[in-house]
Amino acid sequence: MNDTPDAECLSWRSLHQLEVVISLPSLYLIPVRDAVSNKQITISAQNAYYKESGAFTGEISSSQIKEAGIPYVILGHSERRTVFHETNEVVALKTRAALDAGLKVILCIGETLVQREGGETTKVCEEA
Repeated sequence: MNDTPDAECLSWRSLHQLEVVISLPSLYLIPVRDAVSNKQITISAQNAYYKESGAFTGEISSSQIKEAGIPYVILGHSERRTVFHETNEVVALKTRAALDAGLKVILCIGETLVQREGGETTKVCEEA
């Protein structure tokens, strides 16, 4: 292999250091977790609510995700921001709750496809 950064990313050694994270709807988290035998493949929840208990029908808390043996959660995804009108403040509350529960957070800045294709990702990140 040559010495370019792209070649290093694809080297055999770096492939062994790679961690693959699969993010699933809540319904499939435990069955897929139980079915995956490759230790380089990790499971992630697609969302978590910031309240630990209460009448929040359909929501899943960070502590529930952690108790199920799921180490990751995605927060701030653009669909959550646009469809469910999640603000940076709500994403921050979710992030704090997830970190407090011991989850690893995959934090999305929430740019839409149009913004990304328009080269506005940095602007969206700076506004977050």
